[in-house]
Amino acid sequence: MARFLVIGGFLAAVFWVFGIVDCIVQPASRHRGVPKGVWIAIVVLIPVIGGLLWFVLGRTRPGRTAEEDRFLPLDDEPGPQHRRTGFTDAEQERRIRELEEELARLDDRGDPDSPGPRP
Repeated sequence: MARFLVIGGFLAAVFWVFGIVDCIVQPASRHRGVPKGVWIAIVVLIPVIGGLLWFVLGRTRPGRTAEEDRFLPLDDEPGPQHRRTGFTDAEQERRIRELEEELARLDDRGDPDSPGPRP
């Protein structure tokens, strides 16, 4: 039993030191939520839990800044190309116009499968 406590304590100390070093070497642009100094203090003062918080909440994904790593609703996504649909704004507008024209043709024909009101 004592052996497991020693191994667990050693692993916790290694994780704590790794968390401190990782937090220090990351550029300030990769720290999410609070400033870099606050993250360092959290990791140092709260050994294992601070390290877990750093890796789960405070650190952004590799190659991304904190600004790029935040979650945005679909309508607020930056850039002309939306991630979910894969269509640019112009392509989406063109497709909407085509669908509206098709719906208008179906309504004019009196198609029984049309979702609009029937005459």
